[in-house]
Amino acid sequence: MGRTSALGLALLLIGCDGGGAPPPTPTGPSAPVAPESLSQAVQPILTRTCAFSQCHSGPTPQEGMDLSAGRTHASVVGVASRQVPRLLRVDPARPDSSYLLLKLRGMAGAVGGVGTQMPLGGALTAAQIDSVRFWIAAGAQNNE
Repeated sequence: MGRTSALGLALLLIGCDGGGAPPPTPTGPSAPVAPESLSQAVQPILTRTCAFSQCHSGPTPQEGMDLSAGRTHASVVGVASRQVPRLLRVDPARPDSSYLLLKLRGMAGAVGGVGTQMPLGGALTAAQIDSVRFWIAAGAQNNE
């Protein structure tokens, strides 16, 4: 092998050693997202904004939906909405079809539901809504 060929081979091998910059991480709507945890990310939001007496906690929670810790999953995942029974409150892996997310976004009226945005008294931040959306998109796992 001549000097030119050996030099070319060496440069080729150096370029393939994995020591270069890592490939870019995909971003945008098709990028994979880390699943949110019900207990770590979503439940604290619900506890602060929804799960209190006269709302979605206690002996008679509104719409029969108890969002207190340890009860949220059973109360929303795979459960038909009372306002729009053809939609599940949380349809695992289908956030855009989940009535809970429509209520949090103030879009329930568009599907025939009650248009009042939840929680009453103040909307969630975009980041909080994203946490709920990512949890649903990841399958709405029960890790309470």
